[in-house]
Amino acid sequence: MTRPAGRGPRLLVLRALGLGDLLTAVPALRALRRSHPGYELLLAAPGRLAEAAAATGAVDRLLPTSAPARAVPHRIDWTGPPPEVAVDLHGNGPPSHRLLNALRPGRTLAYAHPDTPQIPGPLWRDDEHEWVRWCRLLLWYGIPADPGDQRMTVPEGRGSPAPGAVVLHPGADAAARRWPAERFAAVGRALAATGHRVVVTAGADEAPLAHEVARAAGLPRSAVLGGDADVPFADLAALVARARAVVVGDTGLAHLATALGTPSVVLFGPVAPRLWGPPRCDLHQALWYGSDATPRPGDAHGTVPDERLLAISVADVLAAVGRLPRPAAPAPRRPHPTTPTGAAG
Repeated sequence: MTRPAGRGPRLLVLRALGLGDLLTAVPALRALRRSHPGYELLLAAPGRLAEAAAATGAVDRLLPTSAPARAVPHRIDWTGPPPEVAVDLHGNGPPSHRLLNALRPGRTLAYAHPDTPQIPGPLWRDDEHEWVRWCRLLLWYGIPADPGDQRMTVPEGRGSPAPGAVVLHPGADAAARRWPAERFAAVGRALAATGHRVVVTAGADEAPLAHEVARAAGLPRSAVLGGDADVPFADLAALVARARAVVVGDTGLAHLATALGTPSVVLFGPVAPRLWGPPRCDLHQALWYGSDATPRPGDAHGTVPDERLLAISVADVLAAVGRLPRPAAPAPRRPHPTTPTGAAG
């Protein structure tokens, strides 16, 4: 339930990143919500995530806050008295610590760093899944947090524009995590040939890439959803929730499939799935040609596709789609009786 703005104590969370970053922080956000009843929980994040933030059930209000790439913002547009609690879920370092401390919060929760010794906290670990990372931070401060608390529901009243479709999402923030468009097209063409409905989703400014994939796959132009702007979150959630499967790189839509319990095939390159991937279960297929001993072998923000990502073939992806659990068959409809129940026939 949304709390009145500006009344009572306030808790500020900084995570001014993308959709996938928001979704991997959901367990921590919910833990903060439960542990601070009566507080207004504000999230400093890009304005385009307002709908998604509301859908978590943990955020009362979003403060539009952003910076280029994954940098720390220069300021947070905060008004009124200082927050009672400020929580750094943005990263680990003095820039984000100092940004929050400039607001003079009553208490700051963050990972420890030698350049900001005034903030006590646990030590940062590079080799840790994002769900676990932020829950461990809160646990250190005595706040119970469950990394498995990831599931979300579709906002009410939204129907899917393509129920039962296989959703291809070829985009990603960095080229290092973008599987080649021609391979996505080959997957789409093969799936369509076997009777699947296939759609291609695109974030803002990704229209050329999505239409390239659709055109090469032999799909109609109407198969592309989004591109000039992001697909509204409620529509995107409805699409993913009712999809047959999602085929996607290591980006936000992969985390949305996890949150909604939709079967997915996720393609990894510069970073191992054990750091950013879906849960290990039949519902999700994480493809990666790397070693668990080196979970970050490449640059996740590099300007060319990672070599491990390029090692994934079209045949690998189609085989992974084939391994996904099939939708449950609808229950057979019983014929209406021609005579009242219990009467002689």
